Amino acid sequence: MVLIGCYFRDILYLCLLLMLSPVIVGFYLYRRIMHGRYKMGWSQKFGGSPVCSPEQQRIWIHAVSLGEVNAMSSLVAEIMRQRPKIDIVISTTTDTGFDRATTLYGERHTVFIFPIDFTWCLQRSIAKIAPTLCIMMEGEVWPNFTAVAKYYQLPVIVANGRVGGTKGWPRYQRLAPLFRAMFKRVSLVLAQDEIHGNRFCYLGVLPENMKVVGALKYDTAEIVNRVEGAEALADQLAIDKDDLVFVAGSTGPGEEEMILNTFKALQQCAGFENAICIIVPRKRERFEQVAALISAARYGVVKYSDYKATTNRLPPNNQAINPRLILGDTMGDLRKFYSLATVVFVGRSLVDMGGSDMLEVAALAKPIVVGQYTYNFEQTMHLLTKDKAICIATGEQSLTEAVVDLFTQKEAAAEMAHRARMIIVQNTGATERSATEIFKLLDRDIC
Repeated sequence: MVLIGCYFRDILYLCLLLMLSPVIVGFYLYRRIMHGRYKMGWSQKFGGSPVCSPEQQRIWIHAVSLGEVNAMSSLVAEIMRQRPKIDIVISTTTDTGFDRATTLYGERHTVFIFPIDFTWCLQRSIAKIAPTLCIMMEGEVWPNFTAVAKYYQLPVIVANGRVGGTKGWPRYQRLAPLFRAMFKRVSLVLAQDEIHGNRFCYLGVLPENMKVVGALKYDTAEIVNRVEGAEALADQLAIDKDDLVFVAGSTGPGEEEMILNTFKALQQCAGFENAICIIVPRKRERFEQVAALISAARYGVVKYSDYKATTNRLPPNNQAINPRLILGDTMGDLRKFYSLATVVFVGRSLVDMGGSDMLEVAALAKPIVVGQYTYNFEQTMHLLTKDKAICIATGEQSLTEAVVDLFTQKEAAAEMAHRARMIIVQNTGATERSATEIFKLLDRDIC
C-alpha cells in the first residue's frame, strides 16, 4: 500500500481527510452552484486525468491559479528549448488558472485539473499521466501527494519557491511540526530568495535539497513599450494617446468603491475632467457585481465584453453612456489595458488580500500605485520601495492624492516608472538557473 512507510502524522492527515471528505465535496459543489466556480474537470479532481504514454519522458507542472500559470511561462519555454522531446503536462486548480493555461499552452501541452489530495485520486492520476518528474509552482505542496510520489519514486520539485508572506509566515511557523514530514519528501526546492529558502528549511526541506535561484517573474515580465492588440482595443473604446487614463487592475471586493470615489474626485480637478478610468476585477465571477457598483455610482456601464471580438466602436464623448469609465470584464486583456494607462493601481492591496503582481506593470514602464497590503509580494515591494519606484496608498484619500500627483508631475512619474523597469532588468536569470537544476535531477533520476 502507498501508506506503508508514511509517518504517523500522515496517517492522521489521511484520517482527517476521510472525515472531512463530505465537507470538501460539498464546498466544491457550493462554490460551483452559488458562485459559478469549479465548473470544469470534476472527473479529473477525482483522478480522471488524461491518459499519457508511459514510454515518453514527461514533466508534470502544477500551478494553482492565474498568477502561478503566468509565472511558469518562461520555465516551460526554457525546458522546451533545451529538451524539445520532453512531454509537458500542466495542471491547475481554479477555473481562471485553467482558462489561462489552456490559452498559453493548450495547443502544445495537455492541460487538466489537479486531483484532490486523496490517496486513491492521486494514485489514479499518477498511473494515467506516468510522469518522470513533477514540478509544483511556488509553495503548492500537499501531504498525500508527496507520500504517493515517494511511493512511486517520483521526484517532486518546488519551483519559484515561496512560502507565506509577512502576514502568512507566522501561521506556517505555528504549524511547522505538521509540515516537516511532507517537506522532507520534496526532492528539490528552487527558492526565490534567501528568506524563503530559510523558511522552507525550517519547515523540513533538507538543506542539501535547497537552492536559491531567484524569482521567475522577472524573466516572465516582458519589457516592451507596445502590447499587441492594445491599439485596436484603444480604437474600439475611443481612447486617444493623449488621454489621461487611470487603470485599476486585479481589483478585489471593497476596492472598486474607493476607485469610483477617486475617479469622481479626479473629474473635479482642473485639467482632469476628461480623464478615463478603467476597472478590471481580478475574478470573472465579480464582473456583474462590479457593473452594479458602477451603475449605483451613476455612471453608464461600458463593458469591454460588448466590444471585444466585434466591430463595435464606442462613440467618443458620448455623455449618455459615459465612455470615461470602462469595465474590463474579459479575461486575458489586462496587460493591454495596462499598456494604455497613464497611471496604474494594482489591486487587492487597499483591502487585506495580500496584493497582486505589479511586475508586468513595471515592465511596461507605467507609474504604479498599490495599497498597504502587499505581503504576498514582499520581495518585489522591498526592491521597489528601496528604489522609490512605487507609490503606496493607505486609503481612498491617499489613493486620490497619489493619482493626482502622478497625473500632474509627468516627468517624476516617468522617472519612477523607469526605475521600476530597471529592477526587472537587474533581477533576470532565474529561469535558466531553475532549468539547470531541474535537468540535473531529471538526468540523475534516469541514470
